[in-house]
Amino acid sequence: MKKIRPRSLQWVLVRRLILLQAATLLIFIGLFTLVLWVANPRLLIDNEAAVAILKSAIDRDANGKLIVHETQELKTFLQEFPKLWYIARDTNGQAVQRGDIPIGYGNDTSDLLKAVDHATLGFREGDLRPEAVVSKIDTKAGPIQVITSTRASRDENEGLEVNIDMQVDMARNPDGTTAWIRVIPVLIIVIIALLLPIIIVMGVTTLVTTPAVVRRSLAGLVATASQAGRIDINNRAMQLPIEQVPLEITPLVQAFNHALARLGQGYDQHNRFLTDAAHELRTPIAILRTRAELLTEDPQSARLLQDIERLSHLAQQLLDRQLLDQPVGPGEVVDLVELTGQIVADFAPLAIAAGYDLSFEPASKSVHAQVNALQIEQAVANLIRNAIEHCDGKGTITVLVDEAGGIEVRDEGPGIPEEEHEHVFEPFYRLRPRSSGAGLGLNLTRQIARLHGGRVDILTGPWRGARIRLELPLYKPA
Repeated sequence: MKKIRPRSLQWVLVRRLILLQAATLLIFIGLFTLVLWVANPRLLIDNEAAVAILKSAIDRDANGKLIVHETQELKTFLQEFPKLWYIARDTNGQAVQRGDIPIGYGNDTSDLLKAVDHATLGFREGDLRPEAVVSKIDTKAGPIQVITSTRASRDENEGLEVNIDMQVDMARNPDGTTAWIRVIPVLIIVIIALLLPIIIVMGVTTLVTTPAVVRRSLAGLVATASQAGRIDINNRAMQLPIEQVPLEITPLVQAFNHALARLGQGYDQHNRFLTDAAHELRTPIAILRTRAELLTEDPQSARLLQDIERLSHLAQQLLDRQLLDQPVGPGEVVDLVELTGQIVADFAPLAIAAGYDLSFEPASKSVHAQVNALQIEQAVANLIRNAIEHCDGKGTITVLVDEAGGIEVRDEGPGIPEEEHEHVFEPFYRLRPRSSGAGLGLNLTRQIARLHGGRVDILTGPWRGARIRLELPLYKPA
C-alpha cells in the first residue's frame, strides 16, 4: 500500500495563488486582444490627427486647382490648435498651404522626400523648429503628400511634451496584400517579446512574495503547533492560544483545548483515587502488622510479617509515586555529601543485618544542589534498598558521592544484564519474578531525577555487580 505523504498547506496555497495569477494574466491578455480586434482603434496624436482631418478636406475646384475645404471637423480642430500649419502637394508639384510655415519646411523638397510614404521630421535639441509629419494620403484630389504640424515653434509647448510615433509595416506579396505566412511567426515572436518580461517579473515577484505572505499568515498557526508539541503529562493544564490562529482553524484549536481539559480532569481524578487508596491501605496494613507481631514465633509467622512488610512498602511506594505529580517549590540548597551520609547511616543496621558490609565514599569537598531533600532521600534510599534486596546477602555495598553531583550505589551481586538496563526502570518490572520487591523503586528514582533536571544510568564495565548512578545538576549561585 502506497504511503500517503502529508501536503504542506503553505505550498498548496502558494501554488494555487500562482496559478490564479497566471490564469488572471492570460484572461486579461485574451480580453484585451478581443477588445482591440473588435474596436480596431487608431492611436492618433496631434500631428497624425491633423493628417486624418486634412485627408477628408483636400479636394480640387472646377479648374482642377488643389484646395482645402473648411470642413466642420477642420474648424473644430483649428479652434483647439490655432497654430496649425500644413503644406499639401500633389504629384505634379501643385501645392496649397496654410499657417506660419517654419523656415525650411516651405522649400521644395527633394525627390527622395517626395517619395516618402510616411515619416516624422525632427531637429536637434537646440533647433526651435517643431516636429512635423510627412504623410502620403489618398484624397478626393488624388495622391497628396502632406507636411503638417500643430505648432510653429518648439517653444510653444506648455512645459512637457511626450511624442509617440509608432509605425507598423508588414511584409507584402507582389500584389500589395499582406503576406500573413511571413507576418504571423514574427508577430508571435514580437508578442512573446513584449509579454515575456511582464510574465517573468510577475512570476518572480509571485514566487518571492507569495511564500513570505503565506508564511506570515500562518505564523500564528505554526507558533500554536509548537506550543502543542511542548504539552506533556507534567504541564497538561496548558491551553493553546487562539488569538493568532486563522479563523478557520479556531474551532479545531478550541476542540483540542477542551479535550486537554477533559483529559486533565480524568487524570487528576485517577491520581486522587490512587492516592486515597494508598492512604486507606496504610491503616489496615498497620493493624495486620500489629496483630502478626502478637503471634507465636514460628516460620509461618515470620513469613507473614515479611509479606505484610512487602505490602506496606508497596503502598508507601504507590503513595510516593502519586505525590511526584503534586507541585513542589523551588527546593532548597543541600550538601549532597551530608545528605547521602545520613541516608547511609540510617541504612547501616538494615544492611548489616542482611549480611552486607556498607561503605560510604564522600567527595573531598561539599557538593551543593538545589533539590527537594525528601525526594532525593527517597531516590537514594530506593537505590540502596534495591542493592540490599538483590545481592543475596553477600559482599559490600558502596555509596559514593563525587564532585560532579553524582551519587553511585555499587554492589557485588549478580548485576543487571545490559539488555535489561531500560526494562528495570519500567513500573512493576522485576528482573527476578520471585523477588520480594514491587518493581517501583528504580522507576521512582528516575522520575525524581527528571523532576530535578538530572538522570539515572546503569553503568557498564569490567567490574562485578551493578553500579547505578544518580546525577543531579550542581547549584550555581547567582
